[in-house]
Amino acid sequence: MSKPYMLTYDLNSPGQNYDEVIKTIENDISTVCCKYWESSYLFRSNLTTKQMIDKLKPYLDKGDRFFITEIVNNKTGWLTPKQWDFINENIYD
Repeated sequence: MSKPYMLTYDLNSPGQNYDEVIKTIENDISTVCCKYWESSYLFRSNLTTKQMIDKLKPYLDKGDRFFITEIVNNKTGWLTPKQWDFINENIYD
């Protein structure tokens, strides 16, 4: 059963391969996601947070930072109506 998560990251070493990190998040970790922020994702996943990090490890080094947390439907912020509709219909189904 998929759950909603928020993931944020900083790849701090020069020459990092952002493409592989993004591809892994979008294709291997999430079942549906939105990326309305520079280095953060809101998504649903069937994986545990440990399983997510294990999939990302090949593309990370000691200088990188990741934070993944399961989230609840208690939110507010400044997004467009279209973005809120997507979140409400796909992340908090």
